[in-house]
Amino acid sequence: MKKDSAYLLAKKQNHQKIVALTAYDYPTALLQDRAGVDVIFVGDSVGTNILGYDSEQEVTMDDIVHHLKAVRRGTSQAYILADLPYASYETPKQALENARKLLANGADIIKLEGVREEIVKHLIEHDINVCGHLGLLPQTQQQKKVQGKSFEQAQELIEGALTLERIGISVLLLELIPEELGQIITEKVSIPTIGIGSGRFTDGQVLIVNDILGITPRKLKLATKYQDYQTLTLQAIEQYKQEVEQKIFPSEENVQHMVQEELQHLIQWVKQSL
Repeated sequence: MKKDSAYLLAKKQNHQKIVALTAYDYPTALLQDRAGVDVIFVGDSVGTNILGYDSEQEVTMDDIVHHLKAVRRGTSQAYILADLPYASYETPKQALENARKLLANGADIIKLEGVREEIVKHLIEHDINVCGHLGLLPQTQQQKKVQGKSFEQAQELIEGALTLERIGISVLLLELIPEELGQIITEKVSIPTIGIGSGRFTDGQVLIVNDILGITPRKLKLATKYQDYQTLTLQAIEQYKQEVEQKIFPSEENVQHMVQEELQHLIQWVKQSL
């Protein structure tokens, strides 16, 4: 069954957790889809996790589209969420053009950061499914610290969530806010909330796939490392290098042979002609 925003809403209403993960390529998307992940997120985190950029601000529309197309090829059931990258939604017209480009290349819903009322209204008026994003906003806040710890900040985030819901967004991402605030917002809005580093009481959770697999060396409080990709992969590469140098690889099982009759014919030709 192809998942959609109605499916996510039903999970919230039935108190079932929504499972989301980032993916940036075909084989990862294929595995996530097979595992039954609800939302596959092609985020601007591709910049710092895959492309070697220093910040999310370097990510372009072309970057997102390239990885989005790969993820779409590997997905048949999951709901695909794609980021509008930095500076790609400065005006309603620009936002709509870029949102339509993401939808045309495989996204089911697009995400943009902050309470951009005019932009969000324009997208929804043109039948674009929108995911809001509050809390830490990586595209504009370079210092990755918890948001909403004070009364004033928390109040602003709650009011922002209610505003976005009123305008008509389908999903709300909450990033790096206190657990208590994540719970209050989740209870106050009727739309599904998906948290990253925002506690246990959001309707769903999303993490960067590199972090749960141990691809990146950093250890984050908000994530659990479920596999040690970096160590295992380094060991595999070192073993390959060693086996090539010691002439262990390729072995008999890795090579192809000519039929003896054809080989003898070739040997005779080489002796006579070369």
